[in-house]
Parts: sequence; structure tokens; C-alpha cells
Amino acid sequence: MNDIVFWIIFNVFVLLLLGLDLFVFHRKEHEVKIKEALLTSLFWIVLALGFNVLIYFWRGQEPALEFLTGYLIEKSLSVDNLFVFILIFNYFKVPLKYQHNLLFWGVLGALVLRAIFIVVGVALIAKFHFIIYILGAFLVYTGIKMAFTKDQDIDPEHNPLVNWVSKHMRVTKTAVGGKFFVKQNGKLFATPLFLVLIMIESTDVVFAADSIPAILAISKDPFIVYTSNVFALLGLRALYFALAGIMQLFHYLHYGLSLILAFIGVKLLLSDIYHLDMRIALLVVGGILAVSVIASLMFPKPKDELPELPMEEKKPDQKVK
Repeated sequence: MNDIVFWIIFNVFVLLLLGLDLFVFHRKEHEVKIKEALLTSLFWIVLALGFNVLIYFWRGQEPALEFLTGYLIEKSLSVDNLFVFILIFNYFKVPLKYQHNLLFWGVLGALVLRAIFIVVGVALIAKFHFIIYILGAFLVYTGIKMAFTKDQDIDPEHNPLVNWVSKHMRVTKTAVGGKFFVKQNGKLFATPLFLVLIMIESTDVVFAADSIPAILAISKDPFIVYTSNVFALLGLRALYFALAGIMQLFHYLHYGLSLILAFIGVKLLLSDIYHLDMRIALLVVGGILAVSVIASLMFPKPKDELPELPMEEKKPDQKVK
């Protein structure tokens, strides 16, 4: 009964934070500046670490280490996934002032999807122990595949959900403010921003296929897995705007993440033979991340190989050449 109470309190707390974010701090659509993004990102990180301290005194050292390791893994995978968001926004030419609202609803949908995946995943592992070997092998495979996959292409025509919406709903040719739906001549139309939201939600399903097994390999406690995911996702929007101009510099992070996924996969495959101390796992994950970031800064990519940054709206006085 106590567990149910904690789940309810935590989710009410999260919904309250999301409500404040959308209806108070970002009530008016605006372009999120770097200073605002950094301060907001710092707030979410401090909040997550504060919750980590709460878990330490509430449940003990091991669950606290599991939360921190899961949070680091999810946060790191999120940074890699932000590249895909840049590609989606650039493909659809989404102005910066609408991107925060899109990411908000994208994150809200992701929270629901992650909760379902986590509950199902924990239940399956508890009932069918052999699934841990499948998840372990999948993570090793994903890590190897990620290491050899360089560029990601965004093509809405190959997205089945976008295709379905385009065929079965009326879609306006241009965006209408920051709205997802509008009425024209008494008929309901979806806007291109709704298609962007569909793209973000569907790509998150792919992201969850990597991150959820990775965190389930760290902890089998659904509350720890869920809360570490939630805190990483809550700070995703702020992290996007804080790092949008510089995250293309972290080109070796991709390889670091592939190594982390492979490491977690091997840990899972050997879990019945050898129990790896969570402190060692945390040091390995943190060490790989640190080395990949430092290597990226020491050996930067040539400028002509860097991806395009998020679109900025033209000022009224700018002329088209």
C-alpha cells in the first residue's frame, strides 16, 4: 500500500512541475535563450540529485547507486537522441519559438510510453528469467550496431504513423501559429506541427528500445527504473536548448554510448554467474562518458562535417537574397 502511495505522490509531483512549466513559465511561446536553458537544465539536474539523496536515506546505498547509474545512462542516451530532434525540426523548418511546446508534449507522451514499457518489462523478467539473456544480447547487438552507424536520415515518408495521419486526416499546407489542430470552413485540420509531434513520439519508441533494457539491466525495481527515466526526460527540453549549439561537438559520445550499452549487455548476460558491484558499474559508465566527451573536445570534427543547427526565424528586417 505504501508503494502505491509513493507512486501516486511522485506522479502528482511530476504533473505539477509539468503544469508549472507549460502554463506558468512558458505560457507565452518564445525562443528559449541559452541562459534560460542552462538555468532550467541546472534546476532539473539538482532536482534529480536531490531525489537521489532522498532515495539514499529512504532505501539505502544500493538503490541510490542504481538510480544514479540509470539516470546517467538515460541522460547520456538523451543527448545522443537530441541530434535526431535537430534533424526533425530542420526537416520541417520548425521555428525555435515553437520547439519548446513540441518537446513538452513529446516528453509527456514519452513518460506514458516509458511507464508502460517499464511495467511490462519488469513483469516479464520476474515471470520469465531467461528474458534477461535476450535483453543482454540485444544491448550488446545495439551497442555494436550504434558504433558502426554514423549518420541518421529523417524521412517522414518512411514513417508509418505520419503516412497514416497524412492519408486519413486533413493537414494544412502551412503551420498555423503553434497549434496542432485548426478549424477551417467548419472542418478540423491537423497542422504540420502535429506531424512533427508524431515523428517525435514515434522516434521515442525507438529510443526506449535502447534505454529501457539498459536501465532494467541496472535495476529490477520498477520505481527506481521509472523515476530515473522520468528525471532524465524532464530535463530533456532544457538540455536540448542548452546544448543545441554545441552538442555537435560531442561526436565521440556516440561511440561512448555504444560501449556503455555493450558493457551493460555483458553485465546482464553474466548476472547469474558474477554480480558486478554497482559502484564499479557507476565508475565504468561515468569513466566512458568522461573519456568520450574529453576526446571529442581534444579532437574536434572538421567544420564542414558538422550538422546544421536548429533553425532560427528570420528577423522582420532581414531580406531574402
